[in-house]
Amino acid sequence: MSDPISKPATLLPPPLIYMASLAGAWELNQSLPLGIDWGRIGSGFGWGMLSIGLCGFAWALQTIWAHRTTVNPYKAASALVTSGPFRFSRNPIYVSDWLVYAGLTLLLHTWWPVLLAPIVWTAMRFGVIRHEEAHLQAKFGVAYETYCENTRRWL
Repeated sequence: MSDPISKPATLLPPPLIYMASLAGAWELNQSLPLGIDWGRIGSGFGWGMLSIGLCGFAWALQTIWAHRTTVNPYKAASALVTSGPFRFSRNPIYVSDWLVYAGLTLLLHTWWPVLLAPIVWTAMRFGVIRHEEAHLQAKFGVAYETYCENTRRWL
């Protein structure tokens, strides 16, 4: 495991975790269908959640880049970002990822992504976020502690 000050010891790339779950859900649904017809309303909500998630992701990326730090979970942060969407959540990119995941779940018309969601959450919480938090704590100390006290992890 790497030194948490030099860089996070992230186990898996976050997009891979979500994509693997959605691909697995699609495959599972092919052999063991757990489909549900959400109807036009479900599709509308699906596209809406997908859109909101992508916009949130773009806002978080722009904010990170404005602070000249990295979004790469394998590289060291050069700044503690607390503005933009980071005022509301310590993990706005992952909140956005969940919105995209939920939107795609509605568009796939299957319960499988919902059933796989606890695995995704566990992989993200303990394989990614735990390591990022350790890195930020080691690198930014009291400033990061203060940020954590004043900002929720999710929403």
